[in-house]
Amino acid sequence: MSDIDEILAELRKFNQERDWDQFHNGKDLAVALSVESAELLEAFLWKDAASASKDKIKEELADVLNYAFQMADRYNLDIKQIMLDKIKRNAEKYPVDKAKGSAKKYNEL
Repeated sequence: MSDIDEILAELRKFNQERDWDQFHNGKDLAVALSVESAELLEAFLWKDAASASKDKIKEELADVLNYAFQMADRYNLDIKQIMLDKIKRNAEKYPVDKAKGSAKKYNEL
């Protein structure tokens, strides 16, 4: 069993034990993901990045990943494959010779 499969199995078990699958439709998972992303941002509010609490980042990032993994699972998406596909598309949009050291968006390179 891969690490991703193990995480998904634990998430499924956790939710099934609490009968929470009924609440985890695509829309509500997307909303929860957005809320948790905002809570992750809150860890950086009014401070420089180096001053953010690593414990707070870890806690909120786990929540973000929790909902992202559940959304992928809900839509039967292969997490590893969609990530590798996205990295490949980004490599095409941001070729090293144009993007290296630049924060510009692909259409500005």
